[in-house]
Amino acid sequence: MADEGESIPTSEEKRTEKREEKKTEKIERPRPTHLLQWMEMTVSEPEKRTVASMKMQDTFIVYLVETRVTDPSMRGYGEGATSVWRRYSEFELLRNYLDATFPAVVVPPLPEKKASYTWQNASTDKFDPDFVERRRAALEIFLLRVAAHPKLCQDKIFAGFLKEENGWKESVYATDFQSKAESRLKALNAAFRLKKPDRRFEELKNYSNELQNNIANILKIRTHLCDKLYGIHKVHANYARVFHEWSLIEKDISQPLQSAGHYMDVYASSVDAALEEEEQYADQLKEYYAFGDSLRSVCRRYECAQYDLERGEDTLSTKAVQRDLLAQGKSGNAFSLSGMKTKLFGGDTPEQRDVKLKQLEEQIAQTEIELRQTTDETQVFVEAALRDIDRFKRQKVKDLREIFTNYAVMQIKQCKKGIAIWTSAKDCFSKM
Repeated sequence: MADEGESIPTSEEKRTEKREEKKTEKIERPRPTHLLQWMEMTVSEPEKRTVASMKMQDTFIVYLVETRVTDPSMRGYGEGATSVWRRYSEFELLRNYLDATFPAVVVPPLPEKKASYTWQNASTDKFDPDFVERRRAALEIFLLRVAAHPKLCQDKIFAGFLKEENGWKESVYATDFQSKAESRLKALNAAFRLKKPDRRFEELKNYSNELQNNIANILKIRTHLCDKLYGIHKVHANYARVFHEWSLIEKDISQPLQSAGHYMDVYASSVDAALEEEEQYADQLKEYYAFGDSLRSVCRRYECAQYDLERGEDTLSTKAVQRDLLAQGKSGNAFSLSGMKTKLFGGDTPEQRDVKLKQLEEQIAQTEIELRQTTDETQVFVEAALRDIDRFKRQKVKDLREIFTNYAVMQIKQCKKGIAIWTSAKDCFSKM
């Protein structure tokens, strides 16, 4: 029962109140943090193409990149479904752009151009259908990682990559992203000349090296085991041949011997599909091997930023010393040409010294402004980089757990398949 003096809302007032609540809910609806919350993305239908020019023919693989907006409320941010054909070199251009434009981000790597760490009989031809299929899957993972990143997914060039087939390359080069990339010489100087390196980035560099070493060792062991496993399975084909030949001279046990030979053939041929499946897990580990380079790239950019900061501090300190010495009527360097002239012909007049002091004060003021800006930019970079590195580490643990678990499940499945084949062979022998 309503309290005395409290008015009971009418049905119209209730409807108005509900409409206001719906408006509030619509306004306060959280904005998606990445594309995959409202968009599906696939890389499919790899196709071999040849383009003839005046001097030569260029043969390459193209991939169909398809996107589809899945959330009706986000139609304003997409065009429903789109599809564009992309070459590997265009994926490469996109990654180079992202790497230069987002220096504090651990940018996802691309799959390798040529197969490595493969078992002996695996094809290394870049046009081999199995290799092309694995690369297609890895390119899709690259796009999904970019689309799931809170910063990278908002980039306009990335959005253009997904839907603009014509003119996209020109829009990338128009950003002049190459000028943002740090030169190798500067990165080398920064690495060796830092006076106050951040311990966290030093540890990250060491970690990235150790991560790559461990993954490389795992891939080498896997390759060696695959070669051995391939040989062992194929040798079982000799069992099959002998059993078939033996069955020709044994009338009473001919059928069991032929059946056992059949199962040995099945066992010998089963290794091909198994090892091809193993390559998929190897590709996933290779991605994390390449992530080591991405981590070091962030470290190099930190070193360059810190190097610029320390050079600015040195410049400011030098100019401050010059100002103090000039104010005291002394030369900054007793062995300089100006110092010798001062001794031989006398020092500057008071007016000349005042002019030089004024110039130094202006230079110091400008250097201080630039140093404050460099300090702020370096601090912002460090904070952003450490946040993204923390995001990468969480993702890494989750992915590696899934990779190794699935690999173990696959090995168990293959062992069970081998046991089933040998059990069938045993049943054949028991009928003899």
